[in-house]
Amino acid sequence: SGGLAVVPGLTDFTFMENKEGKLFVNSPNALDGNIDSKCNTASAEYQSKTAGLVDAAGTEEEILGQIRSLICMLPANFEDDASYDECTDDLNRVCADLANAAEDTGIALATISDNNIFFETKREYAKEMVTGFIRLNGVTIGAVANRCKVYDEDGNVEAEFDGGLSVRGCRKAADFVNFCDAFNIPIITLVDVPGFMPGTAQEYGGIIKHGAKLLYAYAECTVPKVTVITRKAYGGAYDVMASKHLRGDVNLAWPSAEIAVMGPKGAVEIIFR
Repeated sequence: SGGLAVVPGLTDFTFMENKEGKLFVNSPNALDGNIDSKCNTASAEYQSKTAGLVDAAGTEEEILGQIRSLICMLPANFEDDASYDECTDDLNRVCADLANAAEDTGIALATISDNNIFFETKREYAKEMVTGFIRLNGVTIGAVANRCKVYDEDGNVEAEFDGGLSVRGCRKAADFVNFCDAFNIPIITLVDVPGFMPGTAQEYGGIIKHGAKLLYAYAECTVPKVTVITRKAYGGAYDVMASKHLRGDVNLAWPSAEIAVMGPKGAVEIIFR
């Protein structure tokens, strides 16, 4: 609480116990018009879903397990290769259901990873943008991906998005790309972006500034970058998402991928307005 609450904001990754844990600068009851029962800004749920400060929340046992999983995938510094693990998976295995996971790229990333290992960071925040770590041939890889649907364990749609770049999504991805660059972790990006998310809330929130930060993060990044366009890559959002024009090292596209200055609907509205 108080000034010490700034400490989690300085860390690379933050975990929080979801029942007794509290994180705040000012107590929720001290905020005008707010009480715990109305909006508990100190809770793990708020800090992970709304503030985006917490990467994962859970019981103490769950948190310790998540920390162990994450630490095993990370190098100690940019020169350390101790994060490498022996690959026991078949590198030539066929991912038969990969095309079905194009909408939920969290599933797609787990599918292509060695032994389906995927550690998602900031998993409750800006779910339309996926960030996390996978392994390819034993090497830790940073992954960034657009997502338009979230499926639960039973295959039901849990959340749905238009796939556009949002203020929160850009901020989440830019911070992650910067981390990977600092620790010399290669990056793979799965692209499915029809544009920037429309709305006055996005304009008020600074979509231009945060979109530019993501573009700059990719442009400045010096680690190997592989980009795969899975569905749509339109307009300026195409440029921002690790395009060839941002010094992407290898840029690939699925046979069904679409690359254009803008989507058909937008083009028709301009030409035949």
